[in-house]
Amino acid sequence: MTGGLKLEAEKAQGKLLWEPPQEMQMNTNVKKFMNWLEENKGLKFETYNQLWKWSVTEIENFWAAIWEYFNILASRNYLEVLSGSNMPDVKWFQGAMLNYAEHIFRNENAERPAIIHKSESRPVQQLSWKELKNNTAAVAAHLRSMGVKSGDRVVGYAPNIPETLTFFLACASLGAIWSSCSPEFGIKSVIDRFKQIEPTILLTVDGYQYGGKRYNRIEVVKRIQSELPSLKQTILIPNMEEQIELSGMTNTLLWPVILKNNIDSTLTFTPVPFDHPLWILYSSGTTGKPKGIVQSQGGILLEHLKMHVLQMDVKKEDRFFWYSTTGWMMWNIVVSGLLTGATIVMYDGNPGYPNNETLWKLAESTKITIFGTSASFLIESMKAEMYPKKQFNLSKLRCIGSTGSPLPESGFNWVYEHVKEDVWLTSTSGGTDICSGFLGGSPLLPVYSGEIQARALGAAVKAYNDEGQEVIDKIGELVITEPMPSMPVYFWNDENGSRYKNSYFNVFSDVWRHGDFIKITTRETAIIYGRSDATINRGGIRMGTSEIYGALDTIQEINDSLIVDIPINSNESYMPLFIVLKGESLLTNELRSTIYQTIRLSCSPRHVPNDIFSVEDLPKTLNGKKIEVPIKKILMGIPVEQAVNEGSLLNPGSLRYFIEFEEWIRGMY
Repeated sequence: MTGGLKLEAEKAQGKLLWEPPQEMQMNTNVKKFMNWLEENKGLKFETYNQLWKWSVTEIENFWAAIWEYFNILASRNYLEVLSGSNMPDVKWFQGAMLNYAEHIFRNENAERPAIIHKSESRPVQQLSWKELKNNTAAVAAHLRSMGVKSGDRVVGYAPNIPETLTFFLACASLGAIWSSCSPEFGIKSVIDRFKQIEPTILLTVDGYQYGGKRYNRIEVVKRIQSELPSLKQTILIPNMEEQIELSGMTNTLLWPVILKNNIDSTLTFTPVPFDHPLWILYSSGTTGKPKGIVQSQGGILLEHLKMHVLQMDVKKEDRFFWYSTTGWMMWNIVVSGLLTGATIVMYDGNPGYPNNETLWKLAESTKITIFGTSASFLIESMKAEMYPKKQFNLSKLRCIGSTGSPLPESGFNWVYEHVKEDVWLTSTSGGTDICSGFLGGSPLLPVYSGEIQARALGAAVKAYNDEGQEVIDKIGELVITEPMPSMPVYFWNDENGSRYKNSYFNVFSDVWRHGDFIKITTRETAIIYGRSDATINRGGIRMGTSEIYGALDTIQEINDSLIVDIPINSNESYMPLFIVLKGESLLTNELRSTIYQTIRLSCSPRHVPNDIFSVEDLPKTLNGKKIEVPIKKILMGIPVEQAVNEGSLLNPGSLRYFIEFEEWIRGMY
């Protein structure tokens, strides 16, 4: 069968959706890297997967090549690439002195915008590279005047706007450590995160708009100030009002004053060791106070250069967008898009307000070339029966990225049918833990429905069975068998490293267990099946929840769903399905039958729940992720205060239903 006929045949089977044209492959960044390896290192790779295998078996040579290929600026060179043999007790590029922010601004180009931004309360605006540099210099000068130095913590309780990004870059230029929360975070969630790191400076806003509603944050900021005795000063951005009353606020200065008073400052960069902290991210905090995950300037620099350039194929002429808030790791990844010299596009607001057209309109108006979003957004667009390719001019769009949860086959198929036939759809999976992807796309590989294209370069991803043996074409635990530079250097306030080790290394010796179910296929693609600690075990067969969610996503009446498998005794379990219905839909017998039949046919009879219940809302983290494991614990009778940190939830009131449901289970069993 010829290549063209084979492609059409596999498309008809719903498997192969897209293949990169030969001309496209030859012009990709990763192909240029492969050519460079051949010319400079004598290493010839015919395929992406050959390159991946080398990157995880010769890890020191791979990361040394990344350093050299990207011409890392270092005031002092490294002594060795990697020291130490067992994770997590390894050190990367010891001896090197560098600065992350310096690598951002070596790409400045006065002729092109660095940032295009829009919010619900602001029209589309552009910030040039020159303006970004001048503003960063002004902020850095002010921070220095306040005594901020390398290692000090600076935090942002601010939205996804250029001022927040500028403040972060100023911190990085000084070697200060950045951390941020989105302004929709409640007071307890903010304090749980910030109080443990003792920040000296707080960046915040007077308020924000989301979903058409305006939220004043002045009183919340006052309470945050009172809870953080380490604060020396608060910088307030007028985001909603031009005139702001600062009475009652402690040591607070307005953003425009900082820029005006330091307008003639010159931006300089403080060299720091490779493993010097760049920022602190946080675990979800659903079962206790969020853990402070510390990642390094050098580790993030190398990982994000690799990811943006070699995995996502970002080029200087691109306009790179990924919907995020400042409370999610994807914000940090968008910021690092500037490392490539590309223009980044920022949006602050509800992606579904006033309707699901908002982000597609943004893609059209700002000529986005790489459009990153969540799997749930694509599914919502599909359920809304949108046809973006007919409604919008997406001629500039060449790549769509999806993350946050597994994208089901229906989502893949919808993109190619209703968004763009020749777009490169790249589904990714990773985590806050490394602020990157373990799995993602490659512009050299085809796209198969429901599958992630590849394991990321330098990420030694495998599927392990319970005995710690690698399995292919079978569902297993997602593990990483070799270290990566952006793995946490430590957790904050974890002096002996026990919390760090217990989080990733308490199951398999010297192997990072991530907590996801994964299948590596014989063609070296991957499928994520949901969290492994939310395991469904029916008749001795384990399965991931994402298979069921993917099937339910095809049912128009269902807006959201959550399923848990509750052990009753050593031989029996109870598996209820909770669904949030759309609009005026009702859980009729006909809909129940449709749900049972859909799951049975799409998954298997073992996936079919014991019962189905309609609920008004499902508990979710502040980042919008549903909390399967804490709900399972509650339904197993574990006290709520032990099962979940209510301050980490977007909608803690939704727990009441499940607390009462546990009482019902207790009565039944």
